[in-house]
Amino acid sequence: MSVKSRLKVVLCWHMHQPDYRGADHSDFQLPWVYLHGIKDYVDMVAHLENNSDARAVVNFAPVLLEQIDDYVQQISDWLEKGLLIKDPLLAALAGPGLPMDQAARRDLIHACRKANEKQLIHRFRTFHRLVDIAGWIDGHRENSMYLNDQYLVDLLVWYHLAWMGEHARINDLRVKSLEKKRHGYSCDDRRVLVQAILDLLRGIIPRYRRLAQQGRVELSVTPYAHPIVPLLLDINSTREAMPDAELPNVEAYPSGEERARWHIRKGIEVFRKHFGFEPVGCWPSEGAVSERTLELLDEEGFRWAATGQQVLHNSLVASKGGDLEPNWLHKPYWSTDNGINCFFRDDGLSDLIGFTYADWHADDAVGNLIQHLENIADATEGKSDRIVSIIMDGENAWEHYPRNGCFFLTALYKALAEHPRLALTTFNNYLSKRGKQSDRLDKVVAGSWVYGTFSTWIGDPDKNRGWEMLVDAKRAFDRVMESDRLNEKQREQAEIQMATCEGSDWFWWFGDYNPGDTVSDFESLFRKQLTFLYELLGEEPPEYLQHVFAKGSGDPSLGGVMRQNV
Repeated sequence: MSVKSRLKVVLCWHMHQPDYRGADHSDFQLPWVYLHGIKDYVDMVAHLENNSDARAVVNFAPVLLEQIDDYVQQISDWLEKGLLIKDPLLAALAGPGLPMDQAARRDLIHACRKANEKQLIHRFRTFHRLVDIAGWIDGHRENSMYLNDQYLVDLLVWYHLAWMGEHARINDLRVKSLEKKRHGYSCDDRRVLVQAILDLLRGIIPRYRRLAQQGRVELSVTPYAHPIVPLLLDINSTREAMPDAELPNVEAYPSGEERARWHIRKGIEVFRKHFGFEPVGCWPSEGAVSERTLELLDEEGFRWAATGQQVLHNSLVASKGGDLEPNWLHKPYWSTDNGINCFFRDDGLSDLIGFTYADWHADDAVGNLIQHLENIADATEGKSDRIVSIIMDGENAWEHYPRNGCFFLTALYKALAEHPRLALTTFNNYLSKRGKQSDRLDKVVAGSWVYGTFSTWIGDPDKNRGWEMLVDAKRAFDRVMESDRLNEKQREQAEIQMATCEGSDWFWWFGDYNPGDTVSDFESLFRKQLTFLYELLGEEPPEYLQHVFAKGSGDPSLGGVMRQNV
């Protein structure tokens, strides 16, 4: 079978972490950018490098690119000049000192337990023993004074070794040597590990850029600070998919289209700075789209955008009624008033990778996925536009897999690349070979990849309160920016800070569905970011920013970092 007639398959990995830097880009409040950097971003690019026939779309959130750069600069400055690393966990690893305060030491121990128990803790006997000791201290807090510095050093080293990606664990002699030593780590050992972390982080962006230059991956982008663009444009668009949703007590997001366009343009700017070219594709933040969102993306030069399966279903039902043609999902569409092509996530296949296959043997999991794809190939035989879009989080699933998903991903790329009826491709390559022949989508019902709605970011009382606080801040921002109170540098700083506050991740975590510790982290940081915005504007922060407004009590699958469409 010719490549042209095979079923096209796109693997699209979305790489995203919120901006974890505190107000005024102070200390990183959470370490997930560099930990996912040394584990997932490195492993994912290595899989693509190691199979010359592998193809994928890799989508980067601009604030992630900026934070990777920030870590590289800070670690370099520590190694070369002795300057402090502004991440408490990484700074503790680097040393040479450790906190003397007992509360600070307990916080450090607590931080070093935040890892997947089965795959990252139980896998390593020494790390498991150190974590068991930490658990005992939790029940006997007064005894933390008896834990000496060597215990803390060994725990810190093992925590970072456990988070190492599989390719570094196999190929980096420094990592292998430190694992083999097992305990009694010295200041020199810690420095060696920090240098290894720097080398891994420093290589991430150049390695993806090189694959893009070779035509082996397509790189795409998300609006700058990962906002839910349709809600900036029209909060009432929530009700297109959720007619009975309770909305915040605001009429609209002030100057929302101006802010949406700013995020899109700033995202392109940051992408171009890091990769040297402009992207043609966009995974809108959380796959959140509306008709106006797609128009903006088209106006800003994007060739394609992608979103969720349920958005397409809702849109087709609204356009054509409930009688949908067979295999409506596995092809692209374009809407009436703009030329941008839209691809839609196959929720079933994507969620199998995200939530099911981690507990399967890798060969069985890949065989099952291939069987599903073969069934789609059978059902779409003879259709020239057929394509399956598997779109998912590129970092959070793999810690639930043995060996960081290494067995599964190696087998997956190999099976797809060698299959006689399937062809791995990218969205832009697919369009380049077909031209614009997609079906017209007469109406787009606003929604996201999660359930086809915006319920993850709005409609809950805590989420709505967050929007009301954000709108208050935006009104203050508009008022000051229309005056001449700020100089050019201050205006630029205020604009970036406003964007940080507009990110979607705050709202993702508000609400009872999520675990209390994580909600507390994001709720507190959100209030700090808003407070700092008011300070930049020379305005008095509202008194309500001193009070907690959101608490979580849930226990969602995978800790809430991903959602399953069930």
